[in-house]
Amino acid sequence: MEHRSLGRTGVSVSKLCLGTMMFGEWGNVDHDDSTRIIHRALEAGINFIDTADVYSQGESEVIVGQALAGGKREDVVLATKVHMPMGDGPNQQGNSRRWIIREVENSLRRLGTDWIDLYQIHRYDPGTDFDETLGALTDLVRAGKVRYIGHSTFPVSAIVEAQWTSRERARERFVCEQPPYSILTRGIEADVLPTCSRHGMGVIPYSPLAGGWLSGRYRDGTDGPNPASAARRRLTNRFDMSLPANQRKLDAVEQLAKLAEEAGVTLIELAIAFVIRHPAVTAVIIGPRTMDHLESQLTAANIELSDRVLDRIDEIVAPGVTINPADAGWFSPALQPAARRR
Repeated sequence: MEHRSLGRTGVSVSKLCLGTMMFGEWGNVDHDDSTRIIHRALEAGINFIDTADVYSQGESEVIVGQALAGGKREDVVLATKVHMPMGDGPNQQGNSRRWIIREVENSLRRLGTDWIDLYQIHRYDPGTDFDETLGALTDLVRAGKVRYIGHSTFPVSAIVEAQWTSRERARERFVCEQPPYSILTRGIEADVLPTCSRHGMGVIPYSPLAGGWLSGRYRDGTDGPNPASAARRRLTNRFDMSLPANQRKLDAVEQLAKLAEEAGVTLIELAIAFVIRHPAVTAVIIGPRTMDHLESQLTAANIELSDRVLDRIDEIVAPGVTINPADAGWFSPALQPAARRR
């Protein structure tokens, strides 16, 4: 499998990254089966694995740690994340020094490792000073517990501010961004992707199948999406077919399915190959729940979409357009009524 440099780090990662949100209570509860999926991904040439503390409340990290035991850890670029609530307490979440320093130890323990290759801030928090967050992350890098730092689903203004803070305060810099990106969710093409390129950052998009919409499971003439996993069922605004935006997604999926058939590829291959093709993208995160899911996604690494197919995709979903804003993964608190009205 082709490997690419993660931003300017010099670290080479496979262009498919194994996402593990579906391992554990949120998806596949069989630890042995999840381990087999991880091992199969490694055999296929994937050397990049992404997880997070919040995935099944730490269970995903435990599964990944078990799968990498026995000598497999050394060759894997291992990424995890911090920010989401891990308990009922008000300080068991967020981007504060207090929480980051505490939670990295929990992740290291669950993963069964001495270091994390890529430690990512899972979401932007406008209420936490970047110097606070970057100061804690810098200390972790210097202590050898973390190799590199990144963030996920950051708005473009925060990406730039974080880079400025690193330079002005002599902090470690974020080396990559992990945004949602798919044919149905193209908003980052307008600003996030070119901004990451200008700052020499890697980009590792998640949800290339748009939460299953581009898996071929949801087609016109059915009762509409019925998410199989607990993780998907938590996102009702992305699947509720009473919403006009989701009806527009379904219409686009029908057209894309026909295009994939004409191109001689599966809809899954079309969707993942589209994300890989963008020059700003380093690796795309695939998130299988079963072995069949993994096998159906691995083949996308070898698909090259023609300009004609790409042009047709642009006609179905215009560049820079996210059909349902709920799929963007982050909603600015500045747009809430309380922030706009006196």
